Amino acid sequence: MKLIIAIIKPFKLEEVKEGLTSISIEGMTVTEVKGFGRQKGHVEIYRGSEYTVDFLPKVKIEVAVEDSEVAAAVKIIADKARTGKIGDGKIFVVDLLDAVRIRTGESGDSAI
Repeated sequence: MKLIIAIIKPFKLEEVKEGLTSISIEGMTVTEVKGFGRQKGHVEIYRGSEYTVDFLPKVKIEVAVEDSEVAAAVKIIADKARTGKIGDGKIFVVDLLDAVRIRTGESGDSAI
């Protein structure tokens, strides 16, 4: 099992969700986060004063998948979240040692 963590632009969330649903990946956790990468934020002017906005709003998606689904899920996320502009985000794939469905007690692949 793997845990896919994707940091994307907020307006791309619906497209990514629909893409993952189309390949039968339905469970996901979504968190509103703030951060920056190479873009290092941007400068805004408010009432005549310049302010540096370091942390930009992003969405973090976490999806647990079976090993056989990783490549398809990563491709969908990358394709649906891409705008071609700086700040599109990142995808991380992490080994997931175990998962337990609390309601039934199932563990491993059957829990996801």
